[in-house]
Amino acid sequence: MMSVTKLPDIMIEPAVRAALLEDLGRAGDVTSEGVIPPDAQAALVLNAREEGVLAGLDFARIAFHLIDPEISFQPVLQDGAALAPGAEIARISGNARALLSGERVALNFLGHLSGIASATNGIARAIDHTKARISCTRKTTPGLRFAEKYAVRAGGGANHRFGLDDAILIKDNHIAIAGGVEPAMQAAKAYAGHLVKIEIEVDNLAQLEEALRFGPDAILLDNMGPDVLREAVAMIAGRAVAEASGRINAQTAPAIAEAGVDLISAGWLTHSARVLDIGLDFAA
Repeated sequence: MMSVTKLPDIMIEPAVRAALLEDLGRAGDVTSEGVIPPDAQAALVLNAREEGVLAGLDFARIAFHLIDPEISFQPVLQDGAALAPGAEIARISGNARALLSGERVALNFLGHLSGIASATNGIARAIDHTKARISCTRKTTPGLRFAEKYAVRAGGGANHRFGLDDAILIKDNHIAIAGGVEPAMQAAKAYAGHLVKIEIEVDNLAQLEEALRFGPDAILLDNMGPDVLREAVAMIAGRAVAEASGRINAQTAPAIAEAGVDLISAGWLTHSARVLDIGLDFAA
């Protein structure tokens, strides 16, 4: 099980509330109100339907509690737990209408975030024989960056920047518009405060050699094969954090990590990870 610090409810609630309001629309859950007696009670179980890593349990809990604070939500597992098919995640009971009204939003968050955690964990396990860590990027769903980055941590990964104000990251377009690596680095050094780190993206070893003269805190080695990465790591020689990106998956990651980089970043972890199949079924 991965150890992950839980997010406070005050961060989670606005996102879950917005999703519930979107789902309830202008008239509420007309299906449940039309079909289910108002005083009907039900007991349900959250189950994993495939292997993966759990993330987003508090999002599910808050979805139900915003509909009805009297709903009982009893976790069996915690975020970061490994899931086997059929694993019981939580037991939920209370007013049947409320349970059905919150079901889809709860499952949407749980499946999406568990999918991210599972994808992250697949790469983390593939490179766990190296010093490298898998990291996400800013390629996130608008409004859900905090949640998706949390899911990456639940899967055993690391977080990159949360926003443009976290650190200076000089990418290829910055270099092109600034007029090259040297003017871009000089300007960044003159601008940055003493607590602001500077990372620069390089596409080849010539750019790397030029960038290293200005003492960046980190180097993003973009779309380099393992052999070139090994040369790049040797050139950096511990003077900066070495980060690799480009075409990262569970099959390519080991060779990239074995080249000696400190971090491997992959945007698809948050923007394209497959939803993990989690169901909500009547309790036996």
